[in-house]
Amino acid sequence: MKKKVAVLGATGMVGQRFVSLLNEHPYFEVTSLYASKNSAGKKYKDAVNWVIEPPLPSYAKDVVLKSFDERVEEDIVFSALPKEVADTLEIDLAKEGKFVFSNTASHRFDPFVPILIPEVNPHHIEAVKYQKTEGFIITNANCSTTGLVIPLKALMEKFTVKSVFVVTMQAISGAGINGLSALLIQGNVLPYIEKEEEKIESETRKILGEFKDGFILKSLPVFARANRVPVREGHTEVVFVETDADCEDAKLAFKNFVGIPQEISLPTAPEKPILLHEEMFRPQPVLDVNSGKGMSVSVGRIRKNNGFLTFTLLSHNTIRGAAGGSVLNAEFALKEGFI
Repeated sequence: MKKKVAVLGATGMVGQRFVSLLNEHPYFEVTSLYASKNSAGKKYKDAVNWVIEPPLPSYAKDVVLKSFDERVEEDIVFSALPKEVADTLEIDLAKEGKFVFSNTASHRFDPFVPILIPEVNPHHIEAVKYQKTEGFIITNANCSTTGLVIPLKALMEKFTVKSVFVVTMQAISGAGINGLSALLIQGNVLPYIEKEEEKIESETRKILGEFKDGFILKSLPVFARANRVPVREGHTEVVFVETDADCEDAKLAFKNFVGIPQEISLPTAPEKPILLHEEMFRPQPVLDVNSGKGMSVSVGRIRKNNGFLTFTLLSHNTIRGAAGGSVLNAEFALKEGFI
């Protein structure tokens, strides 16, 4: 029997991805959708400005939206809430015994809340046992951090990594449906995204660190520069890694990398977490953003110079970096007996 789930923040960009990805899911059935008071009481099809490429699933069209202050009956909750709502509501839900899988930054650095990417830090799920609530909160990473730490993990399993520099070129969908005006971004590059660089730097160290009765951050210098570019979907990142791996070493590490989600065949897990491209002009958002149904990280342009390995990566910011990552976390938690 499928587990009943609720989606909070269902009308936004990430909420729409949840609604799409959970359509006919083998483990989960969406039985409630939540939105702001302005949308509550309306049918989903009448309230949502559907902007993603898969069509609106038929199961969701006539679901009547509930407001955030209504009681959540389902045990499993996927949260795409605004931060100001998530700050308190996600904690309240965990106290009520709900299992909250969150895309919001609100609780990523709470003492026992893991930033979980099952291919990278599956053991961090043990932290939920220390949350002292009937349920728990598990968060995603920031969308750019997610794309970065997967290939870093592949390298760190085999080689020494001393420092990381990354320059991001982030899609406009990362700012949400109403996040940027056309006047600001059309034909333009914005060389700063508020708090994004700090998130990448701090989250990377937490994810790649250890959990031993508490989180121990990885002692790894990480330097980030974040840019917004006029691309609809897909975050591109140019990465410089101080490492003893050479180009062929790195290619082999990327090509062979798998994690627990692949080993236990979780439904949302891509067959290959990392797809290696040898062509000079790959990866590209237009060609590669949906690789592995949006869950694979595409890597190319691998070079080595003066002790630094450099490569370009591309990841889908609203699937692997958001809703798809949360769904994978829930699948992993269920299979590992945490739900």
